[in-house]
Formats: sequence, C-alpha cells, structure tokens
Amino acid sequence: MPHPATIAGVRIPRWVPGFLLVSMIWGASFTFIKLAVDGGLPPPWLAFVRCLTGALTLALVCLVRRESPGRDPVTWLHGLVVALLLNTVPFTLVAFGETHVSSVFAGLCNAVTPLATMAFAVALVPAERLTGRRAAGLGVGLGGVLVLLGVWRGLPGGTLAGALACVASTVLYGAGFAYTRRFLAHRSASATGLSTVQMVCATAELAVLAPLSGEAPRWPGPIAAGALLALGALGTGIAYILNLTVIRTAGATVASTVTYLTPVWSTLLGALLLGESLAARHLAGGALILAGVLLVQWRATGRRNGKRVPAGCPRAVASDAEPAILVADGDRMDEGRPDDEAEPDHRRGEGRQEPLVRRTHREPPRPAEAGGAVRHLPDVPAEGRGG
Repeated sequence: MPHPATIAGVRIPRWVPGFLLVSMIWGASFTFIKLAVDGGLPPPWLAFVRCLTGALTLALVCLVRRESPGRDPVTWLHGLVVALLLNTVPFTLVAFGETHVSSVFAGLCNAVTPLATMAFAVALVPAERLTGRRAAGLGVGLGGVLVLLGVWRGLPGGTLAGALACVASTVLYGAGFAYTRRFLAHRSASATGLSTVQMVCATAELAVLAPLSGEAPRWPGPIAAGALLALGALGTGIAYILNLTVIRTAGATVASTVTYLTPVWSTLLGALLLGESLAARHLAGGALILAGVLLVQWRATGRRNGKRVPAGCPRAVASDAEPAILVADGDRMDEGRPDDEAEPDHRRGEGRQEPLVRRTHREPPRPAEAGGAVRHLPDVPAEGRGG
C-alpha cells in the first residue's frame, strides 16, 4: 500500500487529493451550469445533455469494470422514480434558477439538501425519528434559507422565481435520497450499476419532456458546450469514481464531509471566474445552513465491534453533481480509519473492487460482528450530484 505523502513533516493521507478534487468538481458544477445557460441553452435541454453525458460515462465505467446495471424490472421502476426526483426535475429547476440568480446563490442553496433529506427520511424511513437536535437543526437551516433569500429586502419576480427553483431542487433531492434509502438499499446491484440505471432513466425521461417544453435546442457556443460536457462527464463520472476511492480508503464518514466543502468551492469559483458578487447575507445564510446540517447529522460517539467510531456524519455523500452514492447493508469500508491504518481484508484479491451494494439475504453475522455489520443509505452525492 502506498505510504501517505509528507509535507513539512506532516503525513498527508493519500485520499486527501482525491477528496479535495471531488469537492472542487461538485462545487464547479454550478459554474458550468451558469456558463451553459448564459450561452442560451434552454434548461430542459441542458438537463438532457447533462444526463446523457453522465449516463454514457457511467455506462463506460460499468463496461470497464464488467458490471451489469441489472435486469430486475422492479429496480428499473424504482429507478424511474429516483431519476425524476434526483435528476430530471431538479436539474431542470437549477438550470432555470441560474438564468435568474448567480451560481454563488445556487451553490449555497444546494447546502440545504441534507436538511431536506432528513425531513423526508423521518416521514419515509421507519428507523428515522425526529429528535430535539434534529428539529433544532432543521429550524436553523430554514432560518439560513430565509437569510440567504433576503426576504426582508423583497425580490423582483424573476429573481424570486429563480431562487425558489433552486430551493425546490434541494427539496426534491431530499425526497429522492429518502426514497432511494427506503426502496433501493437492498437491491443486488453495484453502486455504479444502480447509478447507471438512474441516469439512463433520467435521460429517457428528459428525451420525452425536453421537446414538450416548447424550446428548441440551440448551439450554445464552444465555451458553454465544453462546460456542459464537463458537467456531465466530470461531475457524474470522474468525481463519482474518485469519491468511491475516498470511501474505500478513508471511510464513508470522512468522505461525507465533502458536503461542507462543495459550497465553498461554488462560492469561490463563482466570484473569481464569473465575477459574481458575494453579499454579507450569502455568507450569513450559508453559515446558518451549514450549522443546521451539523446539528441534524451529528450524533454521539458509538461503538462498533468494540471500537469507538464517530456516528455523527452520514456514511456516504450525495451531491447535486452526483446522481447517487450508495453505501448499503453489509459493506466493509474500514469506516473512520485513515488509509494507512485500515485493517487488511484477505477475502479479496489485490486490485479487486467489491460492489458497494450487496444482497441483504445472507448468513447471520458471527458473534464478533453482531451489532456492527449493518449500514444504511446516507441521510444526504452524481453527482452528485452540484446543481
């Protein structure tokens, strides 16, 4: 196993560069969207090309890894619902929103996704319950949204519509992730396969809905076209693979903290590359939203297999740029351990990557594993998903 890099005498785990790159790609997705819509590409067609590019990228990954998306019709039916909630509608809403608001605003709005996910999970997932801390987190996050919108200032009609579209997309992400956790966690397909199903379904849905929008597709120019291809290929494909690598080497708990860096990158890139203004209410609202996310996600330290592990963060990441990152029942990810301390797993050969989603119908755990083998889908991203 490669040793961590050393900078100024401090060891840097080898997953850190990939972790930072994932957060930057997902944060940059809002900049890519802004470039595409400013080039004149209608939002429904932007969403279609984005999903098509993402689907092709993930299909190529499946081909290289010799993984099948699956032939179970029930999985594909659930995939149609998940695609509608996580891709088809929210991708269109964010693109529409960025025709009226800045990419900085859209990126900060996306930080609401974990809060919306928790709200829907309480309603859809029997194991979830609304504690006092989570209720406080939802309240603080809602306050952050109101500050971000600047409701006391009043908003012009177009700006208000764009802002509400961005907020509505995060609500749909929350519903989609909760639905995925409830109905797809037990499916016997790899995470790459399930995400491919989702993106194929989204592409098919948009192939029908985009022409019905009444807006004809047009060539947006080379810069906008390049941004759109990067949005699909990088945000859905490359970042997805990098994030799975981070989950495997650093643990899903560590990987989940990318949620907090994505709005930072979207803000920096929007301000530096697009010259967008950053108001004090953006900083205050974003800080309140992230504080609410921390309250919702943080839990007391627990024990697994006799070892103390942090249980506060979700076990996987879902971003607007990433369709779905699934960590389901029974997977060992050496969670919470740095890569140079992870216990070796002699059950799999070197270079072999096991699927992240396994069958849940298996032998009962051995006594040493009891109480520590079950993982669930995250409370919070292809891709994932950025905007």
